[in-house]
Amino acid sequence: MLVKLSSSVLKQTHWYEYAVRFALGGLATVAAGLIGSHFGVAIGGLFLALPAIFCASATLIESHERRAKEKAGLSGRRRGQQAAALDAAGAGLGSIGLAAFAAAFYVVISASTIGAFVSAILAWALVSVSAWWLRRKLRTTSDHAGAEHGVRSARG
Repeated sequence: MLVKLSSSVLKQTHWYEYAVRFALGGLATVAAGLIGSHFGVAIGGLFLALPAIFCASATLIESHERRAKEKAGLSGRRRGQQAAALDAAGAGLGSIGLAAFAAAFYVVISASTIGAFVSAILAWALVSVSAWWLRRKLRTTSDHAGAEHGVRSARG
């Protein structure tokens, strides 16, 4: 799967869907602030790292995919679920990259602020791309192994 940017998706999204994302993101940020003020900034920071709009985004992705398939006269329920699941997998891989970002930043910050940001961004990119590549490689390998044993691929 190639990663592409498409501005046409912006036209498919209704204004209220952006409002939902904004509201949920704001609520997640406020909740992290309240948790931080009650339990301390270390715990609050963990909650602030939560992808604040992920839940809203996943439901919107599912809704968009389902509507697109239904316009074509097909049942889009499964396609919508698969699209949301793929987005969730990407968020999970991105979270691994963010952990690498935090670790690299923590290690280098005492030496140089700019160096900490540079090394953290490089660590994030390396880990995220490696995790994506490994997931793709393992999926391809398991698809081939399943095909050899007569098992149909979930993607097929």
